[in-house]
Amino acid sequence: MYWGKFGILGAGAMGRAGVSRRPAVKKQYVVRLSKRQRHQLYQLVSAGSGQALKLTRGRILLAADASNAGPALADAAIAEALQVGRATVERVRTRFCREGLDAALNRRTQAHHRAPRLDGEAEAHLIALACSDPPAGRGRWSLRLLADRMVRLEYVDGVSHECVRQTLKRGRSNRG
Repeated sequence: MYWGKFGILGAGAMGRAGVSRRPAVKKQYVVRLSKRQRHQLYQLVSAGSGQALKLTRGRILLAADASNAGPALADAAIAEALQVGRATVERVRTRFCREGLDAALNRRTQAHHRAPRLDGEAEAHLIALACSDPPAGRGRWSLRLLADRMVRLEYVDGVSHECVRQTLKRGRSNRG
């Protein structure tokens, strides 16, 4: 393992005797960078500024490059040199082959984002309710009591006490 011109490339990149440049197992997804892609990755990695994840993925692609100009290191060697898991190397390589360079370098957008339970109007009602006097016989509002009252007053169809807690915490209400 050594620190090459454009980052950690591993021992195989030096061409040492006994270290094979080509992987022993035939891979389904083989990274072959074009000159333009390689130049873009060299610029990204050599600048050294940016998201650490993006830089690491760039180094993985440079080390896995199986074109004539690339070192074509094995996944295990890349993982050891860059101190990442072997599965990470495989995922980056697979994503590059399936979706392209930009997809391999950048994070995926979260597809399972849920809409908030309480909209702005419901949050305002919740905060106003929490700041009001508690019901008779109570010293203060509990989260479950607030959730039940929000449903009873028909501000929302249903809401959990945890959602009420998170909303009040985020709103930083001053209840007295």
